[in-house]
Amino acid sequence: MRNGKAGLSKRIAGFTLVELLVVLSILALLLSLAVPRYFAGVQRAKEQALKQQLATTRKALDEFYGDQGQYPETLQELVDRHYLDKLPWDAIAERNDVWTIIAPELPLVGGVYSLHSSASGQAADGSLYTDW
Repeated sequence: MRNGKAGLSKRIAGFTLVELLVVLSILALLLSLAVPRYFAGVQRAKEQALKQQLATTRKALDEFYGDQGQYPETLQELVDRHYLDKLPWDAIAERNDVWTIIAPELPLVGGVYSLHSSASGQAADGSLYTDW
């Protein structure tokens, strides 16, 4: 006999399998609710970033035309002449070299009148990214 207790074993503290399964099922339920909202939020943020890039670049094109009397030949010219800090980034396509460039109609001079996204797919509002 040790310590006056014969035949009694110590019980090890811990969780039972049922308790662990309950906790894991609750976590799975919470994740199934949170994950779709997270990815939808990320997509909305990308769409807003694309809209902002398009608006900023179009404004820079208008300012360039107002100052120079013609449109730039390339988007890089906007950067070189400090109308933009850097080339615009398409957050949906995740590239900065996939823009659809629209040239000005004659008699206007230059190579870039406006631009649209070249990303494929539809936005949350149902419009095509290429129409933006």
